[in-house]
Amino acid sequence: MSAQAAAPPVGVVPDAPRLRFVDGVNPVTRLAAVMVLTTPLLLTVDWLSAAVALGIQLVLFALAGVTPRLLVVRTWPILIAAPIAGVSMLLYGRPEGTEYWAFWLARITDGSIELAVAVTVRVLAIGLPAALLFLRVDPTDLADGLAQIAHLPARFVLGALAATRLVGLFVEDWRAMALSRRARGIGDHGALRRVATMAFALLVLAIRRGSKLATAMEARGFGSDIPRTWARSSRVGASDAVLLVLAAAIAATSIVLAVWAGTFHPVWA
Repeated sequence: MSAQAAAPPVGVVPDAPRLRFVDGVNPVTRLAAVMVLTTPLLLTVDWLSAAVALGIQLVLFALAGVTPRLLVVRTWPILIAAPIAGVSMLLYGRPEGTEYWAFWLARITDGSIELAVAVTVRVLAIGLPAALLFLRVDPTDLADGLAQIAHLPARFVLGALAATRLVGLFVEDWRAMALSRRARGIGDHGALRRVATMAFALLVLAIRRGSKLATAMEARGFGSDIPRTWARSSRVGASDAVLLVLAAAIAATSIVLAVWAGTFHPVWA
C-alpha cells in the first residue's frame, strides 16, 4: 500500500471516532451552534434549565454515536471540574433556608445545595457540547470556514492556524527534552526544579520557533492586504441549518420550562 493510500483524507483527524449527523457539518456552524446553545444557559443559574438541556444533549449525542466510554475519555476534565465547582457552591453559596452544617465561612443550607446542583449541571450542559462537537474538526477546515463564511481577517485566521499547527509539537519537544536530560543524568531528581527548567526551555523554544514562522509567513506573502484565494472552498448546507435549529430549540426549551416551573433565576437578580 502506498503512502498516499494509507494517509487519511484531508480534513479528517485520524484518531477521532466518527459521529453520525455531525461529521458533515461545517466547523463554523458547530462553533455557532455551541454559542447559540450555551449563551442562554449563562443567563440563569437555576437547575431545571441546565438539567433539561443536558438531558436532551445526552440523547442526541447517543444518537450520534457517542458511547459512555468516549464521553468519559474525551470530556474527563469537564467531568472533574463540574463537581469541584459544585462543592465550592455547596460550601460557600448563598445561605438560605435550613442550615445543615457550618464551619467558619462554610455553611451548607437549602440555598447552597440548590446552587451547587445548578452549577454542577450547568457546567456539564455548557462544556460537553463544546468538547464533543469538535471531536473531528481539522484546524485547516475551521480556518477555511472562519475566513470564507465568517469573513474574519485572513491574517488573523492564518496566524491562528499556524499557531494551532505548532501546538502538537510541544508534546514532542517536552518528551525530547526529558529524554535528553535523563541521558545526561540530570532528569531523575528534583521533580519541581526539573519541571520549572523544562517549562522555561520550552517557552524559549516556542518564542524562537514563533519568530521564525512569522518571518517565513511574511516572506511568503501571508501578511499582504491583497484579497486571498483559497485552495478549498468552505460551504454550508441543510445539515448545518438542522444543527443550528436543534441548538436554538434546546436552549429555548430549557429556558421556557424553567420560566414555566418558576425556577428561572437570572444572574443579574
